[in-house]
Amino acid sequence: MTVVELAVYALLLAVAAVAVWRRPIVALYLFVVGLALHNAVMATLYAAGVHGATLTAIAAWKEILLLVALTRVARDALREGKLPFRWGVADWLAVAFAALVVVYALIPQSALGGLADHHAVALAAKHDLVPVGAYFLGRSLVLDRAALRPLGWALLGTAAFVAVLGLIDVYAVPIGWWRTNGVVDYFHKQLGYDYHGTGVNPRAAGLPENFVYNVGGDKPFLRRLVSTFLSPLASSYLMVVALLGTAAILRRRRAPAGIALAVVAAAGLLWTFSRSSILAVAVGLVVLAALRRRPQELIAAAAVVAVAFGWAHLFPKIAPTGNWTKADLVYQHSLAAQHPSSSNAPTAANEASLHEHWQSLKDGIRTVIHHPQGYGLGNVGQTASRTGTPLKAGESNYTEFGVELGLVGALLWIAWGLALLVGLLRAGVHERWPAGMAAAFAAILALAIQTDVIGDPWVAYVMWAMAGALAIRTRPKERLVEARGPA
Repeated sequence: MTVVELAVYALLLAVAAVAVWRRPIVALYLFVVGLALHNAVMATLYAAGVHGATLTAIAAWKEILLLVALTRVARDALREGKLPFRWGVADWLAVAFAALVVVYALIPQSALGGLADHHAVALAAKHDLVPVGAYFLGRSLVLDRAALRPLGWALLGTAAFVAVLGLIDVYAVPIGWWRTNGVVDYFHKQLGYDYHGTGVNPRAAGLPENFVYNVGGDKPFLRRLVSTFLSPLASSYLMVVALLGTAAILRRRRAPAGIALAVVAAAGLLWTFSRSSILAVAVGLVVLAALRRRPQELIAAAAVVAVAFGWAHLFPKIAPTGNWTKADLVYQHSLAAQHPSSSNAPTAANEASLHEHWQSLKDGIRTVIHHPQGYGLGNVGQTASRTGTPLKAGESNYTEFGVELGLVGALLWIAWGLALLVGLLRAGVHERWPAGMAAAFAAILALAIQTDVIGDPWVAYVMWAMAGALAIRTRPKERLVEARGPA
């Protein structure tokens, strides 16, 4: 079967690569839709018997298509003898960050005190460099209104589709199916994660811990929307970007359709029960209010904050529930004994998840201060977890880069993100599409304080490509504003 599977995959990839080579913008559509389905498809293939190197090769479709798109725009630039954009501060910072990643990948781990092996270093390099590649792809595309409208609908439609599937799942599909459908083995045996969520037993890992919300004790857990991402957090990031980034659609004559899709996506966001993501929408709305100089967005931001706090009280009362297994309860009791001071109440000041994020952020900052040269690639976050490398930092992108690439790496990452945000803000003063993307990018940068947002491939590819494409234009013909008015 391996030969047949690879042949089918090669054919599909070849068709996609040809389409991307002819029109690099096609890559954006494939990333928007394909990466939303990626985890579900990979887990399904694993359950069907596609394992190991074969599945790894299939999962590399996104890196291959990004490389094809970048090769095409590079070839066109060489033929024309000039870049498709004027070089700016954000571009220099992106190159400097990428160069630092390459340098740290070549430095022996022993020289920095790191313990990552070659596999971990390679995974970390990919994790760090993908946003740079996606950004330069976006910078090389000229997205006029004709291109932005269908892309925006694809983004909002994908979010609504993911939300609908997720909502059906949490109410109609028993959690027992998830414990046995191949997802656990895909995460554990194929990707290397050692999760201890529901379904854990003495001989195997369980589902990811955040698949459900633990209310404490032996009470039934709350189901969270995981959908095709197989993650409530990754699903919530899509919803955040879709709701903020497609604001231009909601002000057009076909707004009813856009509003309907946005309502579905908003429901999906609520059912992920990611309170930080809901609050990130408020951050984005404040950015929109500043750009548009209108009170409506500020009122909406205040309403979102109120909804976030109200939902933390309401969701436990109406959420679909599931029951722990006996092995789950044994593990939960052991975990509770180790952390007796934490609470599982969603609104408690010492709520376990909030406490863990805060403690991880403090530990990461402390590590950067005491080891400013960094430990090298592969010693932080998801990469360390996957490869069994002793974890030096986790959660926050900012502290992860500081611990991995040193203080210089963290500062470069922050400077690049802020420079890109400023570019979007400048473009968004008079243009609706960049304004929406500025709001979405600000929300993602805020989320990166307490989580590894670019560890979600959808964010790394789509968000950074769209941000690069919509940052302030550098040639008059690239402007979105035309004589007939703004987009």
